[in-house]
Amino acid sequence: MSDSQKKKGAKEEGSMLLRLIASSITIANRSGNIIREVMSGGNLQIVDKVLFGINDLQTEADRRVQKCILASLHHKFPDLTVIGEEEDTFDNSEWIEEGEDDEVYKQEKNFPPQLLSANQNNLCVWVDPLDGTNEYTKGHLDHVTVLIGIAVDGKAVAGIIHQPYYKCDCGAGNVKLGRTIWGVVGLGAFGLTRQSPPTDCRRIVTTRSHETHLVRMAVDACEASEVIKIGGAGFKVLYLIEGKAHAYIFANTGCKKWDTCAPEAVLRSVGGVLTDVRGSDIEYGANEDPPNNGGIVATASKETHLWYIERIPEAVKVGLNV
Repeated sequence: MSDSQKKKGAKEEGSMLLRLIASSITIANRSGNIIREVMSGGNLQIVDKVLFGINDLQTEADRRVQKCILASLHHKFPDLTVIGEEEDTFDNSEWIEEGEDDEVYKQEKNFPPQLLSANQNNLCVWVDPLDGTNEYTKGHLDHVTVLIGIAVDGKAVAGIIHQPYYKCDCGAGNVKLGRTIWGVVGLGAFGLTRQSPPTDCRRIVTTRSHETHLVRMAVDACEASEVIKIGGAGFKVLYLIEGKAHAYIFANTGCKKWDTCAPEAVLRSVGGVLTDVRGSDIEYGANEDPPNNGGIVATASKETHLWYIERIPEAVKVGLNV
């Protein structure tokens, strides 16, 4: 048996969560290539679907990336529960990504012990193949992310966020495009540097394209000195982690668990918090309904989270039925 075969066998016998994260990183990287290929091809093949009563755009990139992620995960983990935004498509062998990111295995000794024993019975993966589709169709490409969130016993514990267009000059030849961030609660985050937000202002990040009366009420109540409107839950949470905003407020039911599982895990891995507008945790079990009916309040630090929760008007909380 060759050294590479021995190495592969050892990985397959090791922690399922480690293998899942390592695989998801390479899958996310390939997904970024797919997204850029579709955009450069010039035919997005946009359709307007209706999901949970809300109009929602879908492109060929959404569909292809979903095929890649689901086919790849089910190839390696056939009994794993994977819930994706688009239609389930598992039988697309040409989309399978076999690779794994070796950097994940280097962190094995630092992993929280209770997570190393996770298996298909208590794992659930939530996938958004292209978070920020509206922005993608309008050319706001830096808002776009690929999200693969991993829950254990209903709690978001690991997340992969890939930005296909991070600092991207699409004509830059062999320059590496995009970046991938991954994080595990109790271990930390990799692929970015956490920055503290400024202390002389209060910046709130919120929706760019799904504003409602309740969203405005919640944001206004939090006394922002600046409101930043951008697309995609993944992109908003990265704003928090990199110190560009203090809080992410979204008092609406339009955000789904595939939008928040990965971002929440990465945010919590660096000490942040993401809950609904009453401060209750979001559950990510396999039997949970996808909509986050209680909205979103996320902050870069635990210390400030309660301040925002207390300022969300009761009328907003009642309006969301939480």
